[in-house]
Amino acid sequence: MSEDQNRVGEDIQLEKARARYGLLAVVVSNLAIAGVAAFGVWRLGGDRSVIVGVLTAAFTAVSSMTTAYLGIKAVSNTAKSIASSAAAAHQAPAATHPATTSAVSAASAPSTTPPAQRSQ
Repeated sequence: MSEDQNRVGEDIQLEKARARYGLLAVVVSNLAIAGVAAFGVWRLGGDRSVIVGVLTAAFTAVSSMTTAYLGIKAVSNTAKSIASSAAAAHQAPAATHPATTSAVSAASAPSTTPPAQRSQ
């Protein structure tokens, strides 16, 4: 039992490290994009149409980077949750014999045929 608890503890620490360093990578990337955009605006010296283009591109890059990170993180969390649920369901012992439950469930199960196509 303690081996399983150790493995779960290691998995939690691994997930925390992944989240921490992934967020750090996104923040550093966003700061780099903002720095390059600020340098570009400073060097352009007042041409407003070009400044608007630089700032628009920087905003697009920052929002895309952040959205990609959050999307990947959400999908990863969902996949992990589904995998742990499936593993828990697979490990749970059957409460009754499958032959007796299939006969009962077949008799009480609703029809899968749509109502309009059922013979009356």
